[in-house]
Amino acid sequence: MQKVTVQTSSEKYDVLIGGGLLEKSGQIISQYFGTPTLALVADDRVYELYGQALEKRLRQEGFKLCSFVFPHGEASKNLETFTNLCESLAQNQLTGSDMILALGGGVTGDLAGFAASAYLRGIGFIQMPTTLLAAVDSSVGGKTGVNIKAGKNLVGAFKQPALVLCDTNTLASLPPEVRADGLAEIIKYGMISDRELFDFMKKGPALESELENIIKRCVEIKAAVVQADEFDQGQRQILNFGHTLGHALEKISDYKISHGHAVAIGMVLVTRAAQSLGLTEENTLGNLTECLKKYSLPTQSPYTAQELAKPALRDKKRRGDTINLIVTPSIGQARGHKVKADELESFIERGLEK
Repeated sequence: MQKVTVQTSSEKYDVLIGGGLLEKSGQIISQYFGTPTLALVADDRVYELYGQALEKRLRQEGFKLCSFVFPHGEASKNLETFTNLCESLAQNQLTGSDMILALGGGVTGDLAGFAASAYLRGIGFIQMPTTLLAAVDSSVGGKTGVNIKAGKNLVGAFKQPALVLCDTNTLASLPPEVRADGLAEIIKYGMISDRELFDFMKKGPALESELENIIKRCVEIKAAVVQADEFDQGQRQILNFGHTLGHALEKISDYKISHGHAVAIGMVLVTRAAQSLGLTEENTLGNLTECLKKYSLPTQSPYTAQELAKPALRDKKRRGDTINLIVTPSIGQARGHKVKADELESFIERGLEK
């Protein structure tokens, strides 16, 4: 088992990574927190796979439980589901000393974390990621929230988890396309911070024997960035590489393009535009596209620059009439590049394959 400790101004917590943690979860949670009442939050697919078994083990360890199960998919990540979850917490009389347990992927973690930030003005929550994307990225760092009609993650709060339990055995049940979402985020971490990680990924898809170490490395990178800039005012924005245009792709497609696939395209668009402006080394784009294609990730946008610019301008990184896009001067390095709102469309146009 691997452990990474995240220290922020608001919370210090451990991220535990290894096989069989779901079976040991009751013992681990009780060692950290005693036996508070736990509200298990999961979508219907994950609950069917792991929910009832987890409830049984937790009850054996003396935990009282209630469960909130919602329909799977990005469409459930909305204010209505958030409200229903908060109502469920109140109906089950959770108190300030009780905790939410988020079992699932990024949608579940974002939704449960947002509820944890708001219910009773804040209660503790535990992340148990069951997707590779959540394991390497969204379960750590404290960004929580829901989507509204105007765009993705536009309503939310910073709420760090109290503990993250990543059982790598649960990743074996992932469909290939869902697994690929997580691989896109791993490639992102290599691009922005770790050339060695990127080169390892670029060699090809034989990474099972190193999966635990890869997850740990991504968490270490994110932990260091979050510790330096918990509330996303500066350095943390490098984690947004590919995400501004990725979120736009998700929104336009009505979330038919999944997050990781959209981020893959977003990274390519920004890198091609940056390369055309001399902001990155000439071989960066070729290396990135070659790496993404090894994992069957997309590299071309089905939408025009005009279509992408409109939702991108609603991105959380916009400040006044500028938006901060992340570029990689070389693989393993990242920085912000400010683009004026009225120039964003032409920047995106540079990123589209001719």
